[in-house]
Amino acid sequence: QVQLVESGGGLVQSGGSLRLSCSVSESLYDYYGIAWFRKAPGKEREGVACIEMSDASEYYSNSVKGRFTISRDSAKNTVYLQMYSLKPEDSAVYYCAARSIPAEGSFSGSDYYYWGQGTQVTVSS
Repeated sequence: QVQLVESGGGLVQSGGSLRLSCSVSESLYDYYGIAWFRKAPGKEREGVACIEMSDASEYYSNSVKGRFTISRDSAKNTVYLQMYSLKPEDSAVYYCAARSIPAEGSFSGSDYYYWGQGTQVTVSS
C-alpha cells in the first residue's frame, strides 16, 4: 500500500512563504500525476496544483496561479509545493494525492485514490 506523507506546514505571516513536501513510498512514475489539495473549515476541498509524471506539466487553480509552484524530485520520490505571497485565505489543511488514471490536470478528488494525512498551513494577517 503506497504511503504519501506531507510535511512543511506551519504558521506564517501574510506575505510569507512556505514549502510543502509530499514524500511518496513508491516511484512517482507509478502514477500519472500528483496533486495538492486543500481543505479549510467550512469550505469545500479545493485542488490547487497538479504535476504530471509523463512530462512534468504543471496545472494550477486560479486562486494560486502565479504564487504557488509545484515541482518533483523523482530521485527522492518527492513532490513539492512552494508557496509565495501567502494570504490568510490560503490557510487550510493541505493534502497531496496520487492519481492512477490519465485524467491529465484533474482537480477532481475522485480521480485520486491515494492520499496523505495532511499538513496544516496557517497564515496570519
